[in-house]
Amino acid sequence: MMERPRSTLQILLALLALQLCASNPIFYESFDEPFEKRWIVSVNEDYKGVWKHSKSEGHEDYGLLVSEKARKYGIVKQLDEPVNLKDGTIVLQYEARFQNGLECGGAYLKYLRPQDAKWAPKDFDSDSPYSIMFGPDKCGSTNKVHFILKHKNPKTAEYVEHHLKYPPSVPYDKLTHVYTAVIEPNNELRILIDGEEKKKANFLSGDDFEPAIVPPKTIPDPDDKKPEDWDEREKIPDPDARKPDDWDEDAPMEIEDADAVKPEGWLDDEPEEVDDPEASKPEDWDDEEDGEWEAPKIDNPKCTTAPGCGEWRKPVKRNPAYKGKWHAPLIDNPNYKGIWKPREIPNPNYFDLDKPEFEPIAAIGIEIWTMQDGILFDNILIVNDEKVAESYREKASKPKYELEKAKEKVQDTPAGLSSFQKKIFDVLYQVADVPLLKSYRAKIIDVIEKGEKQPNITIGILVSIVVVFTTLIFRIIFGGKKAVHPPKATTTSSHTASAEKQEDEAGSSNVEREEDEKEKEDAGTAKPRRSRRET
Repeated sequence: MMERPRSTLQILLALLALQLCASNPIFYESFDEPFEKRWIVSVNEDYKGVWKHSKSEGHEDYGLLVSEKARKYGIVKQLDEPVNLKDGTIVLQYEARFQNGLECGGAYLKYLRPQDAKWAPKDFDSDSPYSIMFGPDKCGSTNKVHFILKHKNPKTAEYVEHHLKYPPSVPYDKLTHVYTAVIEPNNELRILIDGEEKKKANFLSGDDFEPAIVPPKTIPDPDDKKPEDWDEREKIPDPDARKPDDWDEDAPMEIEDADAVKPEGWLDDEPEEVDDPEASKPEDWDDEEDGEWEAPKIDNPKCTTAPGCGEWRKPVKRNPAYKGKWHAPLIDNPNYKGIWKPREIPNPNYFDLDKPEFEPIAAIGIEIWTMQDGILFDNILIVNDEKVAESYREKASKPKYELEKAKEKVQDTPAGLSSFQKKIFDVLYQVADVPLLKSYRAKIIDVIEKGEKQPNITIGILVSIVVVFTTLIFRIIFGGKKAVHPPKATTTSSHTASAEKQEDEAGSSNVEREEDEKEKEDAGTAKPRRSRRET
């Protein structure tokens, strides 16, 4: 009668022990204390980058800092006991911050498998065998959070790198981010950034890793050759087709327009450009060193009122007789056999797996090359409970991210704007989205942005936009036809209103105003006049 309570008590104690074990991390490095006694810096001469125990900018929290640009870095920490990845859930997690941004460099970790007997941590380098490589890498077209599994092929005994397909991108900012890889006993892998799932994959799926961990059952026969008479052409030129007798392959695409007549008033004897009468030779011009000075050219003012200047030539037009080179029409190929492929044969290296043969993790290494300094590693964690990993993110990393985000928002806010002015600009951005102002939205937004940078003209900006909006409403109501022009940034409201009034009184069309502005921009510069000979 007493046996059952004792058995139940044993079960409860066992469950409690399991819970206590799960709540404790397998490995955790906070870098609260200097790292030199726990981590070993590689003595390999390639790794000249200096690691430092440094505070994260804006915090009292310490981390492991990449302190120099354009260097290779190598450092490793041996674990007390190898971590078995084959049983239960394993969570790999760490924190990285690119305090100076990341344009070209890596910030990933290598989870090393047990090394041979001769290996020493100080010898750690790029050839030190690893089980998993995980973390951000960015340079040129590369922008990914790596997850690479180095797996031993049971048939060949060779280790092969299997890369996660379509991994998530690296965050582009300078804030603290947490990278998490969750390895489940059901062969599932999940990649999280700041606790948000970015990628889900299955280790045994051929669609998720490149190359696939489980090789295909069949492969193309390397000895199979395409037959010489194999025809892959789906269409062929019609052998019975003949070029029509009236097909002239030599006819030009364009011919002179024989019906064209020189416009009346064309100034044959006037050049299109003349010397600028207002230009004068610079005082420091040296004819011997600089050559003979020539006045810059300007458009001939006499040509502005004439249909054209200079020698007139008849324009060209498309030749109605032009047909180009003749080609026989295509027909279905009666000998078409399709695209040839070698036959499939059994893959001699094929094997089947219930789950990957994960190698144990015996050490954690950081072996990177980077053009940026300021990369900070912190809170490196290995745990077998995802909730524990989440609690570390929430307590150790999230407060830093939120503080950095708040500071970034303050820095991005335009200096000198009061809360009242911010509300005004919020309203103005909404006004710019009104459908009636769609044609002028880009210019209105430009004016608003200028106003944000110069808070003292806020009222002027507000008044000018209100004037445009009101004018547009009145014209819709009373049927006015004059064009409404977007406002230009001014220093006072009265100046803006005056400018708007002058534009209304001018009554010029949008096209005319753009031409006038272009002529003003081109004033004082010598640009070739477009030929009008073919008018």
